Amino acid sequence: QVQLVESGGGLVQAGGSLRLSCAASGRTFSSYAMGWFRQAPGKEREFVGAINSSGRITYYAAFVKGRFTISRDNAKNTVYLQMNSLKPEDTAVYYCAADSREIAVRVGRPDYWGQGTQVTVSS
Repeated sequence: QVQLVESGGGLVQAGGSLRLSCAASGRTFSSYAMGWFRQAPGKEREFVGAINSSGRITYYAAFVKGRFTISRDNAKNTVYLQMNSLKPEDTAVYYCAADSREIAVRVGRPDYWGQGTQVTVSS
């Protein structure tokens, strides 16, 4: 079992930055691929990005366009989502996800989900 707890969400003005964190329980964090997803009001949850277990490979949705960066610290059991140049359309609940299978994270079918953290970008 893996438990995921996100933090770092909040209200920010357009053009600003936020860094989300996701702390994971368990001793096998370094064997899990991790991902970030988001869900805006009235919309389906969508993939933001993912990182493989070692942290050497990352994947991003097209809308990120170099604004977001995913990283991880396996010693701290934590994955991060650095978000820069935020836009009002980035407003959503952001979810952290984990799975031992990298492909499961990339296709949005991970075994484990966090509870989400709200990000609101004002114009």
